[in-house]
Amino acid sequence: WYCICIYRLCFFLLPGLGFCYSIINGPTNVTVLAGSEARFNCTVSVGWVILIWLSNGNPVLTVISSQGAVETSDRFTSQNYTSSNGFTSELIIHNTQLSDSGKIECSTQQPSESSFAFLSVQVNGSLFIKNSTLTVKENKTVEIVCEALGWAPAPDITWMTNDSFIDKSRYVTQQSQGSNGLHNALSILTLTPTDTEILTCLADIEALPSPQNATLTVIFVNSTI
Repeated sequence: WYCICIYRLCFFLLPGLGFCYSIINGPTNVTVLAGSEARFNCTVSVGWVILIWLSNGNPVLTVISSQGAVETSDRFTSQNYTSSNGFTSELIIHNTQLSDSGKIECSTQQPSESSFAFLSVQVNGSLFIKNSTLTVKENKTVEIVCEALGWAPAPDITWMTNDSFIDKSRYVTQQSQGSNGLHNALSILTLTPTDTEILTCLADIEALPSPQNATLTVIFVNSTI
């Protein structure tokens, strides 16, 4: 009494024995902000016995068909869903940290099979312009500095004046490595105002629903006044 699994298909040589099963749908890539939850799903066909979740090669949670989830850390929990097509294990990583970034793997035993995805944990740092207002006289050129500290990865910096984006040729952005795997960015905008305007510095990373911003009001003073 035995069966042979070939390319995820099960052929029963004699009826009534055992199960062959496989991973139907593996996890997909996830990008989140540090401190939030990350969720991964793994669906296996009927007949599964043991499912193991690994983070960067280290087992973090085991699910046994006859027992349920075996959780060894409050940061790694699961929810389970059963349907006629198979069983889905959802791995939930709580309070994600930068060090959690990397390979998340769903692995089965008897037979051994695995499927993996990648977790990217990003850090939303600080962003500021030193002054909230700046008075500039006619025909005077000034440099406006916007500083982003403690980001991962380094943010993409753009500038706006009122409601319009400023051409990238008018500012220079430098990036540097900070501490604990974080990044800093310094953007300098060169400006010769002809009118009072509101400048906005925007910093963006993939995990942010919208860019973080810092603003400065440039007050234009006509030299004839």
